Amino acid sequence: MRNIIAVILVTAVFFALNMGQKAIAHCDTKSGPVISAAKEALNTGNVNLVLIWVQKTDEEIIKEAFNQTLKVRKLNNEAKDLADNYFFETLVRIHRQGEGVAYTGIKDIEEVELPIKKADEALESGSVKDVKSLLMDIIDKELTSKFNTMMELKNYNKNNVEAGRKLVEKYVEFMHYVEKLYNTANPDNKLHNNKHEHSVEHK
Repeated sequence: MRNIIAVILVTAVFFALNMGQKAIAHCDTKSGPVISAAKEALNTGNVNLVLIWVQKTDEEIIKEAFNQTLKVRKLNNEAKDLADNYFFETLVRIHRQGEGVAYTGIKDIEEVELPIKKADEALESGSVKDVKSLLMDIIDKELTSKFNTMMELKNYNKNNVEAGRKLVEKYVEFMHYVEKLYNTANPDNKLHNNKHEHSVEHK
């Protein structure tokens, strides 16, 4: 069981490292947690539900936008929609600004990446089974592919320098892949914390 958990953690880190800002983009979707919190806040009149999504220094901006929205949305349905959208955009913009990411508008649900979608569904259903399956499939595919490439190249002609360089390139790629995932999933391991960490390029 511990091995399975370690693999899951490693793969989750792999997604985070390779998706970069794409994962963060979930917060600017119509069905994302930020806008969901905004809808609940407006419906209940409780601004605290959205303040958790912004930096403390930005609280006043959000509170002001929140109060303005509550006043305008009472006028009529059209005003309500316009006011709500104004608040959604303001909240998401400030939230992403706090993360150091540019605001590029509010996205549709279809634009949410698969691992993020599955993670949200797991939290809703109370079961992480589908997330595990997704991550295990990805890491198995990637690791197997890199390993098979090494197996194909390892018996190269020793007089073929270019073939040897190709082997070294893929060797470094394979080792870095495994080592990076292992170290990230095990932050307290000795290899990760060793001040004189070796580099596979020098093996």
